[in-house]
Amino acid sequence: MPEQTQPDNSQFVAEYATVQSIFIRQRNCLLLRGDFTPLFVGYYLHLMQHGLHNRKEEDVLLKQLLAYFTLYLVSRPWKEHHAWTYNVPGGHPANYFVAGSSLTEDVVGRVFTENVRDGETSMLYAQNICANRDTQTSVIPLSGMDAAGWVEGFFQRSEQRQARAFCCRGDEYALVTAEPDADFDWLTELTTEQVANIDNTEQTRLLETRRFTFRCGCSLERILPTIRTMQKDFADLLSEQGCVRVACPRCGAHYDITTEMLAGTNTGPDHCH
Repeated sequence: MPEQTQPDNSQFVAEYATVQSIFIRQRNCLLLRGDFTPLFVGYYLHLMQHGLHNRKEEDVLLKQLLAYFTLYLVSRPWKEHHAWTYNVPGGHPANYFVAGSSLTEDVVGRVFTENVRDGETSMLYAQNICANRDTQTSVIPLSGMDAAGWVEGFFQRSEQRQARAFCCRGDEYALVTAEPDADFDWLTELTTEQVANIDNTEQTRLLETRRFTFRCGCSLERILPTIRTMQKDFADLLSEQGCVRVACPRCGAHYDITTEMLAGTNTGPDHCH
């Protein structure tokens, strides 16, 4: 559960992707936009640090989901923590997982390709976690292999409102959502070029900015207690090799756990930053 205070990370501002929330007057729509280069750099550094690799198609799709998911976070209250898992069937079935919160100013994501359910249609499993409230879960069937289409379908079926998702220049992404009394005809016909020039063609008002980095928050100290409860399951490996490698389920970071670490006599290096 995320902490209920906003951390002061101003000294790291250069590492953050800044997302603007902009109200479009007369259209009664909300524009969320940002340049995700800093976040993608963090994602690739994470892959390099832990020797991880995704197929090109999977890499492109995960990056798009990270961007759209982050824009969605900015459309939601600060105190919420969200997670999406897209199950995509086909020749290379995969699960695309993204999660994050405005409170911790981070998002994380990874691709699962092993032991993945290969169904007839793509499925989205969306969770909304908030303190002092039951977790809200939505299961939504989707179609195609287009991240923008998935996000628009999610808004239509789960949020019960229209939204348009756009991949703009470079690493710039935008999401335009319908608010009460929205101009639906305008929103339906909206193009990427119009979104890029919206400051010159529409009356807009900046509501807020939020910033995000690619970060999981996992650490050896957090993982060790769980592994200790499962120590007997790894007894043979520990006896033969002296250590066991475990992976963080959120980001895929690898940790080599030794018998000394489990005994509490050696904490070892923390491999995930």
